Amino acid sequence: MMWRDVIQLVDLTVGDNEIGDAVTQPTPREVYANQKSVRQSEFYQAMATGLQPELMFEVRSIDYQGEKQLIYNGKTYSIIRTYDRNGEIVELVCSGLVGD
Repeated sequence: MMWRDVIQLVDLTVGDNEIGDAVTQPTPREVYANQKSVRQSEFYQAMATGLQPELMFEVRSIDYQGEKQLIYNGKTYSIIRTYDRNGEIVELVCSGLVGD
């Protein structure tokens, strides 16, 4: 399988800033992926629950570590659903973040 897209999976870690306030620190890392179309059934199921899927990516299972966001072409997306296809590939269904 050819991996033709590069995405950044974003790990959101919570830490303290210099005055002791809790802050969320994004830590992106690049992985190879394949962009796929969101299936029609996936789209309508998500819409029924108030979600709006925009993109879907396939990544290697070994590359995905439970991140909740990703960056693609400079835009940040929320990962709204994952699906383990065969133990080697994970599908990430994504929705754009408001204000980004």
